Amino acid sequence: MQFSIFEATHLGSREKNEDRMGYSYTREAGLFALADGMGGHPEGEVAAQIALETMSALFQREAQPRMADVPSFLGRGLMSAHHQIIRYASSRGMMDTPRTTLVAAVVQRGQLHWVHCGDSRMYVVRGGQLLKRTRDHSYLEAKASSGASLKDVNRNVLFTCLGSTVRPMFDVGGPIVLQDQDRVMLCSDGLWGTLDDDIIMRGMAERPLAEGMPLLIDQALKKGGPRCDNVTVLAFEWEAPARARQRRGRPGFTETASMDDSAFASTIQPTSGLPDSALDELDDEAIERSIAEINEAIQRTSLKKH
Repeated sequence: MQFSIFEATHLGSREKNEDRMGYSYTREAGLFALADGMGGHPEGEVAAQIALETMSALFQREAQPRMADVPSFLGRGLMSAHHQIIRYASSRGMMDTPRTTLVAAVVQRGQLHWVHCGDSRMYVVRGGQLLKRTRDHSYLEAKASSGASLKDVNRNVLFTCLGSTVRPMFDVGGPIVLQDQDRVMLCSDGLWGTLDDDIIMRGMAERPLAEGMPLLIDQALKKGGPRCDNVTVLAFEWEAPARARQRRGRPGFTETASMDDSAFASTIQPTSGLPDSALDELDDEAIERSIAEINEAIQRTSLKKH
């Protein structure tokens, strides 16, 4: 694999940054992931970090150096991340659960697959045109798709996420066979919430990533003003071997051909103090038990208040 990558995150006007992003790769597969911890619930940044750590840990285990079934990995990885967040909340007796969105993409054998839950997005641009954009799990997007009036619809209201006490809904997509100079971007709603899709598409297409992405981020920060959310971007450009030879040594360029089968690299570093349980097999019964325990705790707290 050969790709050039750009990543950046900005606080915006918030007191803390609850966005997390990073990528992992072996010789034949790459994982790119971004999570946006949800305000209004405790420790959104922890939920986002848990989601990335879990996806990366499972990727490391299964990509040896490639995975047998990428769509299956993406679905199981997302559900396992949800499980780990629920387990984290349950082990600490939290009355409410940390929650996060997640968008993740895997490239293997030149094919792009993705999974997403919530309103963090993936954009794919080819030849100056928008090839793909994920659809948010929000009431705003649902109404837009149905043609209904968007009056009084809050774009921030999601109907699913990771860490909720109900099982998350998510979409798995792909494959897209990548072509030379295709560009893929994962971003939080701090970017797309202030910029239209056509502005984002042009920003991805008209300049090298190292120039276009900072300009998009600056536009989002300025337009967001004093209420600007965290703005986080993880983008990469797919490169054919012939052109990649000209890019060697440039900042952001990654080439994996020389890696051993067992080699693994990642920018997603453990910080949440999770135990090795992130490598456990997904256990539906354990998830349901954790959810039931948290719901019971919430109900007990609610009764005490009355």
